[in-house]
Amino acid sequence: MQWENLTAPDFARAVKEAQGVCLLPLAVIEKHGDHLPLGTDLFIGMEVARRAAEIEPAIIFPPFYFTQILEAQHQPGTIALGGHLMLELLEAVCDEMGRNGLKKIIFVLSHGGNRYLAPFFIQLMLEKQKDYMVYLPRMEEDPTFAALMKEALESELDYHAGEMETSLILAIHPELVRMDQIDERSGKPLGRLEHLPGVETPVSWYANFPDHYAGDARPATAEKGERILQYLAQKLAEVIRAVKEDRVTPKLYQEFFERARH
Repeated sequence: MQWENLTAPDFARAVKEAQGVCLLPLAVIEKHGDHLPLGTDLFIGMEVARRAAEIEPAIIFPPFYFTQILEAQHQPGTIALGGHLMLELLEAVCDEMGRNGLKKIIFVLSHGGNRYLAPFFIQLMLEKQKDYMVYLPRMEEDPTFAALMKEALESELDYHAGEMETSLILAIHPELVRMDQIDERSGKPLGRLEHLPGVETPVSWYANFPDHYAGDARPATAEKGERILQYLAQKLAEVIRAVKEDRVTPKLYQEFFERARH
């Protein structure tokens, strides 16, 4: 069900089999400590989508990594686009999905920084009417997921390139992980903005984690990663199923614009 692997006739059949549902993993290319590949978020998002589509058919959009990562542009290998271009590109990509008959698009967040971008983009869907609908699952907010993380992981701090992401890449692409390059010192927050408790600034992440490593990757294992992948894939498959059955959201979207025009 991966878009780029299909022939044109197979694509048309896949759209019908997927009932017009497309998965769009929103990833970035950025530093993940000294031990993980720059494409960590991309690999995780695509793998979760692939496994979920095996459970509940949905087309998976080709690798997409042009999203919000301006805070890492001081690190080698980062691909960071400007905000306006980012939003325009994401809209154009969604428009192309809709033009190809995929009227229900599910965002798959595999990069923490997109927890701001994706909801804002969804709000912009009310600026001008589209012929498709966008859905944003909040799987990371599921209390069951939090319980799984607490049970499966040993690290108390696990924000970025730590035990969870390292375990996931060990399960997906173990050949790309450099466990011998883990920097034990740089994973702790520097606390340089502790004088502003509860306040967010453009450099809040940089103030704590300028090396883009937040946590302790040393306890990571492929077995932990496999367990997390299975959970995320199953949850995403449930979302796909629910979205396929959803008839209410598109009707409400249509109703909103009819009322807004009067």
